[in-house]
Amino acid sequence: MYEGSMTTSPAPPASTPPAPPVPLAALLARRDLGLRLLAGPGDASLHWVHTSEMADPYPYLLGGELLMTAGVQLADPARYVERVVEAGAAALAFGVTPVYDTVPAELVEACALRGLPLLEVPPRTPFTAVARAVWRLMSEARLHELRRVTEAQRSLATAAARPAPVPAVLGALAARLGGRAVLLAPDGTESAAAGREVPAEASRALRELAGVLGRRPGGPASAGGEGGGLRLAAYALGGGGGPALGVAAERRDPGDHTITGVAVVLLSLLTAPHRGADAAVRDAALVRLLLGASPAEAAAALDPGPWTVVHARGGDGTPFAAADLAASLGTTLMASGTGAEPLGEAGAARGSGAAPASVRLLLPPSSSVTARPGWFLGASAPAGAADLPAADAQAARALRRAEATRSALVRHRPSGLASLVDPDEAAAHARTLLAPLNEPLRETLRAWLSLHGSWDRTAVALDVHRNTVRQRITRCATLLDRDLDDPDVRMELWFALRAP
Repeated sequence: MYEGSMTTSPAPPASTPPAPPVPLAALLARRDLGLRLLAGPGDASLHWVHTSEMADPYPYLLGGELLMTAGVQLADPARYVERVVEAGAAALAFGVTPVYDTVPAELVEACALRGLPLLEVPPRTPFTAVARAVWRLMSEARLHELRRVTEAQRSLATAAARPAPVPAVLGALAARLGGRAVLLAPDGTESAAAGREVPAEASRALRELAGVLGRRPGGPASAGGEGGGLRLAAYALGGGGGPALGVAAERRDPGDHTITGVAVVLLSLLTAPHRGADAAVRDAALVRLLLGASPAEAAAALDPGPWTVVHARGGDGTPFAAADLAASLGTTLMASGTGAEPLGEAGAARGSGAAPASVRLLLPPSSSVTARPGWFLGASAPAGAADLPAADAQAARALRRAEATRSALVRHRPSGLASLVDPDEAAAHARTLLAPLNEPLRETLRAWLSLHGSWDRTAVALDVHRNTVRQRITRCATLLDRDLDDPDVRMELWFALRAP
């Protein structure tokens, strides 16, 4: 069995590496700062800098900091160091003067006992200079990491274009990670591999990690652990239940997550099932529709379903984000565009430029909708092929609510009491009641009511200023001649806006 505990996560690594930590040795090497290491190891990693003169800084530390203090309230050095270590600080920097002329011996002893690196900051060096040096080193490290990741992305893309793309991608990945990359079949056997050989314990642990991926809807898409003295990780390719990528390396730098994420997307595309008879049937239905057949007639040629329509917005800005989302949800039926709007509606994207990706997906009965990191998802109720336009509208409304409420996934729920009213009669009443309002006012009123009259959340949902929302709602109240603070009025308008 592999060492340590296994960890799982719901999605492949993010596309942008986090800021790398700064080695304490690099900070000590800055001669202009004049820092001296008085106690503890010099191989710590600094994630950020924090200054505090609290007697107990524990509540204000997140872990990984270089904590700087002049000891204004240093009453019990041993207890102080104990709390700093409990908080997970990486190192302690003590400034001499104006409070102390030298670093207290009790503090040096306590740091040595607890293994906490202790730095002496000379009087001529302000804390801001130390902080500026850490941020500069961190910026340089991040720039180096971004360059490394960019080069790796290029090499992986080049490998994917070769005659034997899967082995080439595995080889490029193994070279970048300095370890081994394997493609594991659903039964755990290695179908392809590249890189250096690893101990049998590590290979066995990789198969075990791959075995927990994609076994149930919403299950983990990645898992990590240790085995044979190596860092291990496994990633489901596609929607799960198929092959998996396994990687083993001695270390795992921040950019390695991003590099592996690119390989996961490429391998998901390269190992996707080939188009079969069902794809030919869908293509034939699309051709018939383009040549003038009615939607109902074209839908009859499709699988009767039930299908689920999903509208999604988000992603990480990479070209493969939408394809990766489709693969993780277990579908190849995807349409990307500038806006995820219902079929037949004249919805346009709000704004332009580097906007989040908008995707519409069609999920077969065998696939399930689960939340995906970095995406807002709106899912329709299951529908037959002939009812897909209505399901598309449901998914669009669900996505708007997901974005407004900052929920990763919102599912359409059938109406309760509203379903007891005759649809034709309800529609006629709605047309009469809402006749004074144009479409922008109706959309604003619908969003405002769905968000319980919240100006700010409605503004976010519609991507407009909150004052614009107030003006439109005031205009609605005037045109309708209704008191929108009256719950009965709100209820009637809500049902009218939801009428078919």
